Amino acid sequence: VQLVESGGGLVETGGSLRLSCTASGFTFDDYAILWFRQAPGKEREGVACISNSDGGTMYADSAKGRFIMSGDMAKNMVYLQMNSLKPEDTAVYYCAADRSKFSEQWGCLHPLAFDYWGQGTQVTVSS
Repeated sequence: VQLVESGGGLVETGGSLRLSCTASGFTFDDYAILWFRQAPGKEREGVACISNSDGGTMYADSAKGRFIMSGDMAKNMVYLQMNSLKPEDTAVYYCAADRSKFSEQWGCLHPLAFDYWGQGTQVTVSS
């Protein structure tokens, strides 16, 4: 099982980036998928996820209205479109996958509940 992220980079405040995550060794169909990030000195933060319980998408408050998570199951890829980027979005972004069925109440924005993580891609937003 391997996850590989790409698409990070340096962008100015207000700019956009699209992150991609591809999987090998398994298909996303049966998995919950999460994008999370970690900035230096800060805890990991779940940003957006797709549940494998109901197929719904959840967003952290910090991402609502600016980030869009989507998937292309035919290509076995997921994406995170990030718009209106702010300096506080600067972090390493990871995708993660897990076969657990997360309840709607608890949600799927919990990085430590996911078994498989990618190596991450750096996103830097300049002010």
